[in-house]
Amino acid sequence: MDNDSVFESNAIAFYLANNQLRGETDLHRAQVVQWMSVADNEILPGVLSWVLPTLGVISIDKDAIETGKTNLQNVLEILNKHLLTRTWFVGERLTLADIVIACSLLRAYQVVLEPKTRNAYPNVNRWFLTFVNQPQVKKVLGEVKLNEKEGVSTAVPVKTPVKKEQPKKAAAAAAAADDGDFDDEAPKPPPKDPFDSLPKGNFNMDDFKRFYSNNPEDQAVDYFWKKFDKENYSIWYGEYKFPEELTMIFMSCNLMSGMMQRLERMRKNAFGSLLLFGKDHDSQIGQLWIWRGHELAFELCDDWKVDYESYKWRKIDPDTDEAKKMVVDYFTWEGVTLDGKEFNQGKIFK
Repeated sequence: MDNDSVFESNAIAFYLANNQLRGETDLHRAQVVQWMSVADNEILPGVLSWVLPTLGVISIDKDAIETGKTNLQNVLEILNKHLLTRTWFVGERLTLADIVIACSLLRAYQVVLEPKTRNAYPNVNRWFLTFVNQPQVKKVLGEVKLNEKEGVSTAVPVKTPVKKEQPKKAAAAAAAADDGDFDDEAPKPPPKDPFDSLPKGNFNMDDFKRFYSNNPEDQAVDYFWKKFDKENYSIWYGEYKFPEELTMIFMSCNLMSGMMQRLERMRKNAFGSLLLFGKDHDSQIGQLWIWRGHELAFELCDDWKVDYESYKWRKIDPDTDEAKKMVVDYFTWEGVTLDGKEFNQGKIFK
């Protein structure tokens, strides 16, 4: 073997990748390698044991299928917990960890993970759909259609046995893509703040946040209305669309924390109060936001779109009694209810 050659798909992908995809710190690089190993050793064997007999590529062995199915579902539970408060597997941006895991899971999503099965892993589903809809990924994989019935494949029929390396060919191809976030020719400038194009107005968000943090909430309400600039700032209310899917209170709380974490870049120009109502298996989430501009701010940046579609949003007229009451409720958290459910706990984004 030539000393200047590289073989094995993970090594090729790592060689072709830029610094973002490899991981931008020593810790992130180690974590990328860690998750690539998980894909090879834990995910792919379960996928192939379940998928290949379904496609008729190898003879059916019911015991092997059940073992593969169980092993894959166990791994998916681990991935689902990891992704509860994360957009990507490592750091804040897409890496080889996401590419290799997604390509390892691709056939499972196309062939055997029908809706009832995959609904147990909502965080993995969100991440997978985010990945396959990246423009650079679509250039390699095309439009990915999820399976609607176990055993009825949405993938291109397989006519020859699938070797272990084949599901990851897209990894090297995607790593080598010379487009957008995958371009490593020059350091990227800091991302532009999506709010920069909007009028600044005269409402000082930092001053308000300091006052809110250091004074009683009722005083913060008065301060807010004295300072609020309705010409250049807006108030928005959101309710979770799928309360029937909320289970344990701590999981609903983690859902709110994950959303706040993914909105970190909004912090300079936004203030939010996220409240959880009810109890285990009977809860709902309500949110009140104030931000610069009059449009739904989540749509200003792709990084902010991960969670917002799970909520019904409406703009609140600041001159109404409804606005006055909602600001009191969501600033003070006193005596507030939603759909008959009592306030449980809240989080402030400031």
